Amino acid sequence: MQTRRSWLTALVPGGVLVTLPSDVLAQRKKKKKGKPTKSVTGLVTNESEEALPRAVVQLKNTRTLQVKSFIADSQGSYYFHGLDPSVDYEIKARYKESTSRTRTVSSLDSREKVIYNFKIKVEK
Repeated sequence: MQTRRSWLTALVPGGVLVTLPSDVLAQRKKKKKGKPTKSVTGLVTNESEEALPRAVVQLKNTRTLQVKSFIADSQGSYYFHGLDPSVDYEIKARYKESTSRTRTVSSLDSREKVIYNFKIKVEK
């Protein structure tokens, strides 16, 4: 008895068209996903909950001490992605001369997407 095999056609880099069994393509997709990552996103606002565009949000890897910075967009939002979920991070926001309190993105937090909103008291 002969079994039927499903085939899929895929375009690979370089413009080459390849036909492979569907189970082979499924295995390749699993490999591409790699290990899970974590992301951190949120808003930076003042005490009146008005967006603070161009606020600087800093994310510090507590293992390597590497600091990444993100400048908030016109709605005050920021986004860090591709973070190692097994590492703790410290995150804080700064606007002009004012700074928020430092928060921790814990490796014990199993969420893939962490949301931290910052309120900064802005001196006038």
